[in-house]
Amino acid sequence: MTRVAFRKMHGLGNDFVVLDQRRDPVRIDAAAARALADRHTGIGCDQLLLLEQPRDARAQVFMRILNPDGSEAEACGNGTRCVANLIAGEAGRRAVTIETVAGLLAATIDAAGIATVDMGVPRFGWRDIPLSREMDTLHADLRRGPLADPVCTSMGNPHATFFVDDAEAIDLATFGPELEHDPLFPERANIGIAEVRSAETIRFRVWERGAGITRACGSGACAAMVAARRRGLVAERATVLLDGGNLEIAWPGQGFVLMSGPVALSFKGTFDSALIGG
Repeated sequence: MTRVAFRKMHGLGNDFVVLDQRRDPVRIDAAAARALADRHTGIGCDQLLLLEQPRDARAQVFMRILNPDGSEAEACGNGTRCVANLIAGEAGRRAVTIETVAGLLAATIDAAGIATVDMGVPRFGWRDIPLSREMDTLHADLRRGPLADPVCTSMGNPHATFFVDDAEAIDLATFGPELEHDPLFPERANIGIAEVRSAETIRFRVWERGAGITRACGSGACAAMVAARRRGLVAERATVLLDGGNLEIAWPGQGFVLMSGPVALSFKGTFDSALIGG
């Protein structure tokens, strides 16, 4: 049986299995992704990150993102920070560019190991997110139980952010999957619950498309910051408090969103290729 090398990394408990396809190419389809992500019979992760040779000469690596259900995601903020840390160490540099299906993402690593990623320019058009019908994305026509009036944002992937008085009181396990699959979202959506505690602090919980409740979601935290900023609820910089820890998000109201936070390598290992049908 062939042994396949992997790394297990996480950003604030949002955990990833990283496979370096540049050195050890192995066929990973939806079934293989589900097998690897299974926390009982596989390695277990919120997302699988596949590193490939870049298509764009400006990038050091191409990153593909697969959800635990086998579907492909366009963006993953915490995963991008993990890969940025990995590639920066490999190249002996502090600044790297990561290519994704959503475009190029620039990242820097400071002396303390804090990774900052330029998450790109958020988009607000109903077709950009996408939504199934035209509406005001600053006040979307969507309600489920105590959740209503979300802000819809594309951070390269679709997000709906609901503002509430108490984020802990929301039954995210019930409302998350219902909203993810609402007909308003033809490509499904990440569902965020945001409680603005001050002009510099947002408490945030998230149901991730294809993954369920996770301890942190980088693109979701960015979407929450952008949504709160669009509604005039926060300043240009805010700390987003997630279940797994804190992210620092900056957005002046236009242009790029910057996200900063810690990353960690949990362990390295190998798995039997039979796990993925090899």
